[in-house]
Amino acid sequence: MDPKVTRGYRNRNPGNIEHVPANKWQGLADPPTDGRFCRFTSHEFGIRALAALLVTYQDRHKLRTPRAIIERWAPKVENDTAAYVAVVAPRIGVGPDDAIDLHRHTHLRPLVEAIIAHECAGLTYPAAVIGRALTMAGVPPAAPETLRQVATTTGTGRGAVAVGAAGVATVAAQAAPAIQALGGLAPMIAIAVILAAILGVLLWRLRRPA
Repeated sequence: MDPKVTRGYRNRNPGNIEHVPANKWQGLADPPTDGRFCRFTSHEFGIRALAALLVTYQDRHKLRTPRAIIERWAPKVENDTAAYVAVVAPRIGVGPDDAIDLHRHTHLRPLVEAIIAHECAGLTYPAAVIGRALTMAGVPPAAPETLRQVATTTGTGRGAVAVGAAGVATVAAQAAPAIQALGGLAPMIAIAVILAAILGVLLWRLRRPA
């Protein structure tokens, strides 16, 4: 089956979130429902809602394992929940009953991607689309950590901060995936985030012992 003919893709709601009038999701389309499921104005808004709902499962309902999360997301009354869990857990790189933290991009992203694939016949989105959606949900790629890793491997001593054009190019290339995910933000906000991350790395590097 072509993933792009699935209901989730057509509704830009790849998690197949059911419409509840009390839930005022950002980016709802007009009309906001196809009769049962939400409709969104963009795929990023649909993925954002999926991510936000999963984080709510952790924060409000204290669900912290793939099994517990999927049993609530896809109840046994209408799903093969065991099979669902068996697909999702390996995508995250953990066991079904291992604790995960959905405030970590490295845990939330593969869970979101696994649910989308399961709900929509193997559907995958470009990395930049997922990155923008999770940034909108408040769990962006770890741009500061990416830049810090580059700083620690570009030369040695305090003088390594002034790495010149070649070093700047290295930082930009290695941090590109994180920076690309900021593309969905307003230009001035994205620039401010990037500059703050770079400044933080430089200050951290200068304060380290030589």
